[in-house]
Amino acid sequence: MSSDDKPQKISIGFHGGQTLAARVPSAELAKLREALGKSGGWHELNAVDGVVVFDLTRVDYLLIDIDEHRVGF
Repeated sequence: MSSDDKPQKISIGFHGGQTLAARVPSAELAKLREALGKSGGWHELNAVDGVVVFDLTRVDYLLIDIDEHRVGF
């Protein structure tokens, strides 16, 4: 499996402090980033563990884990 095919870990932060953590394929992440650049509405995210539907107008941030490999503790 190439690094492009490997699901990426993301966290989506919502108004009020709730956070949604998910693992998504790179194509889904690209769709989400494109949708966040628009005016809002509902978005369907196909994550590795299932499908999540949420209101884009309630999203405060998107954190994309770069998953660097580190040596040590």
